[in-house]
Amino acid sequence: MPGVIARRTLLAGLAGCAVAAPLACAQAQSRGGHVHGGAAAPTPDPLAGRFGGSFSLTDHSGKRVSDMAYRGRFMLVYFGFTRCADTCPIDLPTIAQALDALGPLAERVVPLFITVDPAFDTPPVLAAYVAAFHPALIGLTGSEAEIAAAAKAYKVHRRKLTQPHHGQGEYAVDHGSLTYLMDREGRFLSLLPHNTEAARMAAVLRSYLA
Repeated sequence: MPGVIARRTLLAGLAGCAVAAPLACAQAQSRGGHVHGGAAAPTPDPLAGRFGGSFSLTDHSGKRVSDMAYRGRFMLVYFGFTRCADTCPIDLPTIAQALDALGPLAERVVPLFITVDPAFDTPPVLAAYVAAFHPALIGLTGSEAEIAAAAKAYKVHRRKLTQPHHGQGEYAVDHGSLTYLMDREGRFLSLLPHNTEAARMAAVLRSYLA
């Protein structure tokens, strides 16, 4: 658990540059970490290459897809699960509101919700879930090995937790809560932290899309 907390703290700190003062972001860059900070012109990111990669999964319609299916559009990638009770119900509406705020520009973005709980989140379960947030949101699942590979590529931790008040066989999944923006070729552009406001997220997206 200490290693998980340390990783979450590091990634959250890097993502926090998106809403931090310019000096703080400059200091983070000097240490090799940077997150795009707003609507200013994008600059080369030292984190490029550290997050993202190929994946082969199943979308919420039951179709097999890979990351190549989304080439030519920006990917907005979020990891979570349908029974999540805290971060997902906050971040997914934010993504939906940011997309709506973009207007026609949103057509250049494909929002992806990759489950960290493939045992429960089958395509039909994901289909009902993503439809509740935004019509463009695509749910992705797969085998345990496929989800583990995708999570590893994006440096997303996930850990199944059982708690005393849960019934037999019931569990929760502790997972990362960053949103990843990838370019038209699937390369990393920016991290957006948990609790980013929709207007802020839209501004970051617009700076790359305009």
